[in-house]
Amino acid sequence: MSKADNEADVVGEGEDAGQSGFLGAVERIGNKVPHPALMFCYLILLVIVLSWGLSLAGVSVTEEVTVPVGQSANYDFYEDSTVPSISAPDATPDDWEIVEQTIPIKSLISVDGIRFIFSSFVNNFSGFAVIGVTFVAMMGAGVAEEAGLLGSLIRKLVGAAPKWALTFILVLTGVLSSAASDAGYLILIPLAAAAFASVGRHPLAGLATGFAGVATIFMVNLIPTPTDAMITEIANESIELAGGEPISIVANYWFMIASSLIIAFVAAIITERIVEPRLGPWHPDAATAAHAEEVASISPEADKRGSRMALLGLGAVVLIVVAITAPPGAPLRDPETGNIIGQTPFMDSLLFIIMLAFLVSGICYGIGAKTMTGSADVIKAITKTFAGLGGMVLMLMMISQFIALFNWSNLPPVIAGSLAELLEQANIGAVPLLIGFILVIVLLDFIMPGSLPKWAIFAPIFVPLFMRLGVAPQTLLAAYRVADSPVNALTPLMVYLPFIVTVAQRYQKKSGIGTVVALMLPYAGIILVAWTILFIAWFMLGIPLGPGYPPSVP
Repeated sequence: MSKADNEADVVGEGEDAGQSGFLGAVERIGNKVPHPALMFCYLILLVIVLSWGLSLAGVSVTEEVTVPVGQSANYDFYEDSTVPSISAPDATPDDWEIVEQTIPIKSLISVDGIRFIFSSFVNNFSGFAVIGVTFVAMMGAGVAEEAGLLGSLIRKLVGAAPKWALTFILVLTGVLSSAASDAGYLILIPLAAAAFASVGRHPLAGLATGFAGVATIFMVNLIPTPTDAMITEIANESIELAGGEPISIVANYWFMIASSLIIAFVAAIITERIVEPRLGPWHPDAATAAHAEEVASISPEADKRGSRMALLGLGAVVLIVVAITAPPGAPLRDPETGNIIGQTPFMDSLLFIIMLAFLVSGICYGIGAKTMTGSADVIKAITKTFAGLGGMVLMLMMISQFIALFNWSNLPPVIAGSLAELLEQANIGAVPLLIGFILVIVLLDFIMPGSLPKWAIFAPIFVPLFMRLGVAPQTLLAAYRVADSPVNALTPLMVYLPFIVTVAQRYQKKSGIGTVVALMLPYAGIILVAWTILFIAWFMLGIPLGPGYPPSVP
């Protein structure tokens, strides 16, 4: 048998590793589902028929919902970004009110429905923000990768961190990335896969590690994020309805810090003890090995020159950002409050700033290491990166149509309102009700991935209810953080799933949606259980959730 045949057999063994057992069955079945673009075509047909049937039956829900003042807001239940958004153009983040709304199911097989299907198709796709976010973020990352900067960073990272620490560092970095919009999905996940590959560990385990940090621990951080500001304001409107005192953005701060560190440690253990052993040893194919050799071919002297130039480029970007952020009245400060952190121009600019940092640093590294000799090389790197994203475009087009039609039909708020009503009527104690609340939010997260819309529906109902039971609003908010994150990595409607599958296919060509779901199931299940236990223990021990915020009403 030839050497090439032997190598092919080895690669095949690596690709078939982990195909046994329950997770192996999940992977095999998941990879046999139709192409994601076709799957969403079928889902679109299902929504059309379902909306028609439920509309004929007169299904509706009446509920109190938190909306911007003076607006009849339509929530984007399928947010195409990790940043919450509301389609109320004139509303400000601090102006909210609670209104009672009757929401009927609207049929897509009607004059209005058919008109919407045909007239909104182009706008649904062109307005799908994830497309612009992906291409902007990958422009900088692509140049940095092609120049060799990312390879250099990975070598330095894995050289400085022992094996046990590398996994934890990648997870925690993913947790922190929620402050920078979608940068974690687009930059950290590929970086984590490459970091594992560079030390001979299975890159799909690295991908899963990064994905776990970014998605399954999304609702907590070591610093307050724009999401925290918005869900706090929604909570305060519900607290006012119950006659309580408003809470601040740090009402969950101690719980957020503890959760970030403890759950990141749990995710790292899942990688080390479950995911990586299941995958087995990794045997790169010829193309992957050739790319690794090409990256490693940069001499130490060239790498040193390139690193110095990259630092100078990064320093220049940092100085510019500081200059337009730090001084009073600077462009990236909030024009009214002067704040830098929160719902501010600076936080809204983070993704662009990160892209700029990678782009400038990558160009500077390429010049110093002589891997790039002119503007033609930079343009070539960008176009090569964009070409690699071509397969995602069709999938995102169909996802955008599904999201728009599903939202228009009012199916998400009706389902959420019905579940909320059932939970509200349950005559059980505070702790079982908190656990029931967590489980309902987990179920809804499969069809309503957005963090803000679910909270806008549930807060007016459950904040007053739990306050009557002696449970403080900040406790319910902490329970919502626990529930809203773990299954983000499992729902097939996660808008970055096509990109993550594309990254997986760089290392294992047979990878599909089933591969990613099988990788992430252990994280979702174990993190949900561990985080719920942490939350319940925190509540029963009476530990403050933030500075001056006990878990129970005084």
